Amino acid sequence: MNGLLTPISTSRLSANPNEPLLQEVGLKKETVKPKQSPGQRPLNSPEEALEVLRQEPNYDQLLATLRFLSHEDSAGSMFSIKEPSPMTAKLVQVLVSEIVPNYWTLLNEDSHETKSSALGLLLACLRSLTGVNAIIVRLRAWSQEAKSGDGKSKRPDVAINLSVLLKLVCLLLKGNDSIRGIWNAAARTLHGNLKTRMLSQEMLSTFGSGRIISLTAEAIEHAKGHKAEIDVNNIWLANGPEYTKWLSQNIVKWQLTSPTSDETKLCSELFLKVLRLGHSGTAMKYVLTRLLIAQGPDNERFGLLLGNLPRSEQRKILFLVLKTFAEDYLNRLGTCDTESSRKMVSAVAGAISSITKNDPERITYLVEWLTGSSGAGLGDSIGIRRAVVAVVSQDRDSIVSVLEKSIAQIGDQLYVKHSPIVQQEVHAQVLLLSAGYVHKASPLKLTLLMRSSPWLNAISNRLSSSNQRVRFLGMVIGEGLSSLVDKGDKRLNFQLKETELPDGKWYKSLVEIQDTLGSWDSLLNPQEPTQTRASSQRPSHKAAPSQPPTQGFIIEELSDESLSEQDDVIGYGKPDSDVEDSDDDPELVRRDKAKAPVYIRDLIRYLRDTDDYDRQKLALITAPTLIRRKANYGTEVTDHAEELASLLVGLQDKFEMDRFDDLRLQAMIAIVVTQPQLMGQWFAKTFFDGDYSVSQRSLILAVLGLSAHELAGFETSEYAAAASFPSKNLPEKIERLFISQGPSNAYQSSSSSLKPLPHNALESVATSITSSFLAPLSAAAADSATGPDVLKLSTFKSRLSDHDDSNNAATAEEQHISNPKVKIKSRTKPRIRAIPNTTAHIISTSFFNPLTARFQAALHSSVSRIRGIMFQPFLLALYLKTLALLLHAAGPSTLALPQMTGELWRLLLSTSVRAQAVGDVGITQAVLFGLLTLLDVNEDRMRDVCQELGREVVETEGWVADVFEGLRGGDEGGEEERTKMMAAGVLVRLREGVEKYRLMMVGDLIGL
Repeated sequence: MNGLLTPISTSRLSANPNEPLLQEVGLKKETVKPKQSPGQRPLNSPEEALEVLRQEPNYDQLLATLRFLSHEDSAGSMFSIKEPSPMTAKLVQVLVSEIVPNYWTLLNEDSHETKSSALGLLLACLRSLTGVNAIIVRLRAWSQEAKSGDGKSKRPDVAINLSVLLKLVCLLLKGNDSIRGIWNAAARTLHGNLKTRMLSQEMLSTFGSGRIISLTAEAIEHAKGHKAEIDVNNIWLANGPEYTKWLSQNIVKWQLTSPTSDETKLCSELFLKVLRLGHSGTAMKYVLTRLLIAQGPDNERFGLLLGNLPRSEQRKILFLVLKTFAEDYLNRLGTCDTESSRKMVSAVAGAISSITKNDPERITYLVEWLTGSSGAGLGDSIGIRRAVVAVVSQDRDSIVSVLEKSIAQIGDQLYVKHSPIVQQEVHAQVLLLSAGYVHKASPLKLTLLMRSSPWLNAISNRLSSSNQRVRFLGMVIGEGLSSLVDKGDKRLNFQLKETELPDGKWYKSLVEIQDTLGSWDSLLNPQEPTQTRASSQRPSHKAAPSQPPTQGFIIEELSDESLSEQDDVIGYGKPDSDVEDSDDDPELVRRDKAKAPVYIRDLIRYLRDTDDYDRQKLALITAPTLIRRKANYGTEVTDHAEELASLLVGLQDKFEMDRFDDLRLQAMIAIVVTQPQLMGQWFAKTFFDGDYSVSQRSLILAVLGLSAHELAGFETSEYAAAASFPSKNLPEKIERLFISQGPSNAYQSSSSSLKPLPHNALESVATSITSSFLAPLSAAAADSATGPDVLKLSTFKSRLSDHDDSNNAATAEEQHISNPKVKIKSRTKPRIRAIPNTTAHIISTSFFNPLTARFQAALHSSVSRIRGIMFQPFLLALYLKTLALLLHAAGPSTLALPQMTGELWRLLLSTSVRAQAVGDVGITQAVLFGLLTLLDVNEDRMRDVCQELGREVVETEGWVADVFEGLRGGDEGGEEERTKMMAAGVLVRLREGVEKYRLMMVGDLIGL
C-alpha cells in the first residue's frame, strides 16, 4: 500500500501560537459574476460593434448596435459609419453580407415605422458611398454565382439573396435628396482639393456610369430565372427613364440648396453623365422645367449648372435645350399664326435669352444652329426658329451674320443639288426671318446685300435647278426680300401661280414677323394654347337648340316609373336561359365581361389596361375597324391620333395572343391611312427620336411602307369595307342592279381575298416588285440566248404577255358568268404603268422627305446613339427598302419625282451606306432593290436621269459591276443567287441608258 501513494511535495505551515490547534472551518459564500459578452454591455467603440455583428446577435442586440452606429445612441458620437475609413468598410461589409440576408424578414416587418425602426436604422448605416458600393459588389457576386451553373445554381439561396439586395438598394437610394446626403456625409472630414476631387470622381463613377442600371437589370433576370417572386415595378433602378428622372431630381434639389462651387461643379458633371445614359430628353425636360422655368427669369442656377462644363459640352446641351423647347411647347402650334402662339414663341425666346445672356459664345452657338448643315430644328415647326432668331436679333452683328451665311448657303450649287428638300425649306425660313430683323435694324445693310454677287448667284442657281421645289423656294425668297427693299414696279414678281398659293404667301409673310422677348407665364401653363386650338377647330359641333321634330317618327325613352303606372301593360318575363349562363357552375359565370369599344377614348383606355386580357384583345380586334370608321366622322381620330399611335408602338404581347403582331400592325396602318399628313411625319420623327427597340423601329418602317402602298391604290385593306357605316350602303340585291364589278386590277385586289398580313409583309411587297421588274429582262435574255426571233414560233416576251392576257381573259369570263351584261374583250394591249395616284404629294412631303432628311441629320449628329441604332444591318436594310417602296408608291406621275430620285440615289451611293453593304448580303440586296425601283419608276425619263445624275449613274454602274463579279452564285434559290440576279437587272437597265445617252453624259461630265 505504501507504494501506491507517493508524496510529490511536502509543505509545512507555521502554527500561530495564539490560535487553537483545532478550529471549525466554514464555507465562505461569494457571488461569482458571469463574464459579460460584448453584446450584453453598452457599446463604446466600433470594434465592439463589429464583434457583436460577427457573433450572430439576437434582435435586441442588433437593434442596439444599429442605434450605436447610426448615432441614435449618444455613445456613438465619436465615430461615423458614413465617413470612409477601414473600420467603416469592415462594418458595412458585415452588414451587407451577413446581417441583411439573415435578418431581412425581421427588419422588413418594421418598415412602416419611422427612422428609429430597425429597417430605418439599417438604411441610415448603409446610406453612404461605401454602403452603395458594397451592395453593388454583392449584387455582382450573386449574379456571377447565378451564371456559373448555366441556370442551375449550386446554391439554392441565390434568388432570395438577389431579391433582398434589389429591394435594399431601391429603398436605400429612394428620395430626391439622397445623393446630396451621401456627399455631405463623405466630404465632412475631407480637407484638400485632391481628396475632394477623388471623392467626386468616385461619385460620378458610381451614379453616372449606368453601372447600377445594368447590374440591377441583370440581377432581375437571374432572379426570374430562379423563379423568384419579384415585383419589377418596384425595382425602379433597373428602369432607365426612372433612374434618369431620379438623378435629375437629385441634381435639381441639390442646386436649389445654394451649393458651394465644388458641389456645383459636381452637379454639372453628374448632369452631363445623366444626358449620356440614353434618356437625355427626360433629364433635360425635368431640369429645364424645375431649375429654369419654375424659378423665374432672375434665377441663374441653370446658367451656373451649364457654365461649369466645357464649351463643346455647353454647345451640345444648348442644342438639346432648343430641341426640348420645340417638342414640349412649340411643335403643337403649327405655323404659329394665332395670338396665343405668338405669346408662346415670345415666352420661349425669353427663356432662351436668359440662358445665353452675358455670354457671346452661346450666341455664336445659336448662329451656328441656325445656319448649320444639319438644319435649324429639322423636322420641328417654325416656332423654335422664330424664337431663336428673336434672341439672336438682340445683337445686330449676329443677325447680319445669320443673313449673310444663309444667302451664301442657299446659293451654293452643291447644297442646292445634294441637300434634302426639308433641310432647304428650314434654311429658307431662317433667311426670310432674319431678313425682316435686318431690315428693321439696318435697311441699308439689307439693300447692299441684295445688290451683291452672292445674292444674285443664289437666285440664279435656284431658278436654274430642275427641281420644282427648289425653284419655288428661290422665287419666294426673291419676292419676299424684294418686298422689303424695292418699291412699286421695281419689286420682283414672277407672276406664277405657285407663289400666290397659300404656301407661297405664308413664306413671303415671314419677312414681316417681329417677335419679342416675352414673359414666362405661357410656359408655366403650356396646356392653354392646345385647348384654344382644339376648341377653334370644332365650330361645327355646337349643341343645337332642342326643338321637337315637325314630322317623322319620334323615339322617346320612357322611365320605369311611368310604365309602372300603366296597369294594363304586361311586361315580358325573364328568359329561362342565357348564353352567358351556359356554364354549369354558377360561380364561374362572369357578368362583367368587357364590351367592344365604340369610341376612340374607350379604345385608348382599353389599350392602357395592360393587365386585363379581355380588354387588350377586344381593343386589338376592334382598333383597325374603329379607327377607319371614325376617321370621317368627328375629330376623335384627329385629336387622339398621336396618343393612340404611341400606345400601339409601345404595346407588348404580355398574354401571347394570336395574331397580336398583325392586329397591332393593322391598327397602326389604319391611323396613318386616315391621317396621312399628320401621322406620316409623326412616325418618321418617332423612328429617329423615340426610345424604342430595333423591333419597334422596324414595325414603324413597315407601317409607313404598307400605308403608302395602300394610299397609292395598290391594295385595299380587309378592314376598309367593314369600316363603312351600313347606312351608306345599298342592300346587296339592289347594289348588284346598279353597280357592276369592274375589270380586275393588278394594283387593287378584293378585300375578301386578302389574308392577314404576315410579319414580313414589307419584304413580300419588295419581292413582288423585284419579280415584276426582272421578269421582262429574264424573258429578253432567254430570247437572245435561244437564237434569232425569226426562227421561233413564239418568243418568251410574247409568252409573258400572252400569260398576262390569258389572266385578264379568265377574269373577264368569270365576270361575264356572274353578270351577263359584262362583255368579253378579245385582247387588251399591254398595260402601261400609269396609276391614278392622287396621294403622290402626301407620300413625298409626309413620308419620304422626313425620313431622308432626318437620316442625313442623324449622320451629322453629335449623338452617337442614333447612329449606332441606324446602322444595325437589319434596320438599315429595312429602312432602304421602305424608301424604295415609298418612291414606288408615289409613282412616275408625281411632280416631286426628280427631287425624290436624286435624294434616294445619293443616299444609296453614300459612303456610310456602301461601307455597311460590304460583306452584308441583306444591305446589298436593299441597295440593289432601291436602284431597281429608281430605274423602274424613272423608266420614261431616263434621259433626264442621265442628264441630272450623270456622275451617280456612272458610279452606280461601276459599283454594281463589282458586286456582280464578287458574288459566286450557283446556289439555286439562295440569297447570293438572288442578289446576283438583282445586280444583273440593274446593270442591264443602266447600260441601256448609258449607251443611249453617252454623248450627253460625256459632255455633262466634261463641263463639270
